[in-house]
Amino acid sequence: MILIGQYDSPFVRRVGIALTLYGIGFEHKPWSTFREGDKIAPYNPLRRVPVLVLDDGEVLIDSPTMIDYLDAQAVVPLMARRGVDRQKALYIMALATGLADKAVSLFYEQAFHPAPSDLWVDRCRQQITEGLAVLESECLRLTTQFWFGEQPGHADIAVACALRFIAEAHGGLLDFKACPALEAHHQACEALPVFQAIAQTFSPPGRS
Repeated sequence: MILIGQYDSPFVRRVGIALTLYGIGFEHKPWSTFREGDKIAPYNPLRRVPVLVLDDGEVLIDSPTMIDYLDAQAVVPLMARRGVDRQKALYIMALATGLADKAVSLFYEQAFHPAPSDLWVDRCRQQITEGLAVLESECLRLTTQFWFGEQPGHADIAVACALRFIAEAHGGLLDFKACPALEAHHQACEALPVFQAIAQTFSPPGRS
């Protein structure tokens, strides 16, 4: 398989971590959507990442589809296949990826518009702040180190990737003092070798 995109994207990173935890070998092409969009276009005309090229040449172009595909191949998936635990995992993953999406939107609004919309900036900040508060309350209920046991799964991966992106792209927007449970969870994830190996410091588009 080939995974296209840089690991400073929370969406690319979550797929890279999942592939690694599943023990699936892959080639990583860290192409930038801004600097190397022409390379990405033959695989995804939207020039977005992540892109996952399967062994048979088929192409997947969004992270939820990639996660679903990988889970279908796994003997033991990183998320329950059915039941209450699956619904809870999907909820946590949706919150985390939604936060990441709003953080990306906020970054683009502030970085690429000469006069950013105060209304849009405030809305994004509110959505991120309130989403973090809900994740903190959910995290406080955990009775195990990770969301569904003593090993990380998709929910943990999605949360950790989103938190790192928010912290690096938006500085003080993520106040871990107000989210001690999330901070502990985040540190536990980031201390794992796979999270350290599949990582990249945020590099603002168009600046490097």
